Amino acid sequence: MHANTKQISIAAVTAVLLLFLGIWWGGHPGDLPAPLRDALVSNPHGSTVDQALADVQTQYYRRLGAARLENAAITGAVATLDDPYATYQTPAEYRQFGKAPAPVSGVGVDVIMARSGLRIERVLPGSPAARGGLAAGELITGADGKSFAGRSAAFSEGLIRGRTGTPVTLAIMRGNRHLHVRLIRAFLYAPAAHLVSGSLRVVRGVKVAVIGLATFDVTGIHGVVAARLTQLLHDGARAIVLDLRDNGGGLVSEAQAVASLFIRRGLIVTTRGRAQPTERLYATGHPLAPTQPMAVLVDGNTASAAEIVTGALQDDHRAIVVGTHTYGKGVFQEVLPLANGGAIDITVGEYFLPNGVNLGAGGVHRGYGIRPNVVVGAAVTAHRDPALQTALALVAAKAS
Repeated sequence: MHANTKQISIAAVTAVLLLFLGIWWGGHPGDLPAPLRDALVSNPHGSTVDQALADVQTQYYRRLGAARLENAAITGAVATLDDPYATYQTPAEYRQFGKAPAPVSGVGVDVIMARSGLRIERVLPGSPAARGGLAAGELITGADGKSFAGRSAAFSEGLIRGRTGTPVTLAIMRGNRHLHVRLIRAFLYAPAAHLVSGSLRVVRGVKVAVIGLATFDVTGIHGVVAARLTQLLHDGARAIVLDLRDNGGGLVSEAQAVASLFIRRGLIVTTRGRAQPTERLYATGHPLAPTQPMAVLVDGNTASAAEIVTGALQDDHRAIVVGTHTYGKGVFQEVLPLANGGAIDITVGEYFLPNGVNLGAGGVHRGYGIRPNVVVGAAVTAHRDPALQTALALVAAKAS
């Protein structure tokens, strides 16, 4: 019994030593003898990266956090892809991903930088700006007596935003008129209902439904489109204009669902990738408006999922496309969570319209986009929208 006990003790000590050696070698693979390193390290490239990061962290002249180095390494790897759509989200950024947008205190306008101020691109329905009569195309030249001329967009937008319930007076250029509009700032969200607009226009006695969709990047937004469409059809709409201008795309599943509101059957889009199985997405059946004359409005900012819907409706001869060439994006991305709590959003495949065309120019490069059936390139102003007027006239004539 004593001899057996001694043997067991030696074996236990040996096992503990081997465990500690294994742990140490696991963190210092470069110190292993070459034959052992080649035999035991399954991914020499990965170990080299780990070694480089460890050396920077331990040998650099000042202390650097491991998380900072890890984030920088992943960011650098993604940057080498030369892919404008690929990004790395740090753990802090990814924790915010998919959460409901935080409220912002402002007046409810989407703007772009212009020579002498901020050009309004969109007014959020129900916002202070909407109640104050502001409209897309108008120019905000100042706020509370301070001019935006020569100022950055961040400075100008900062003057518009402020504590909820406080007033701000905006200097507006409306055509050739200068005026001042006093608004009360409010907390603003961007729920799905605010991303879909719907109105009824009467053209030559024909009621036309005009539905604007800002993005496909919200799960369930097709349901909001369906609700708007149902109401407008109930109100007597006999033709439809779907406005996808400035719609940068989003979820392919939402594109399939929106296109299915207007198409009875058939292929919507095909997706294909190196590690992704080829998938063909078809109309889901039971469309709400499969026969009414229809037009789709597009421009150079109509991209991705918005191009899928446009292409499906055009290839099916379901709708006439009016406007300018679309963006020309032919790839899609997927968010891949990482062990550190972050995620990479990288291009994993290409999509193809029903006619087999990919809208990109090979890989992640921007392509030619969809060519409209009717090209209308005139700019939109506060009181004039040539592309919309053309689309309204076309569908109203067909419904007469």
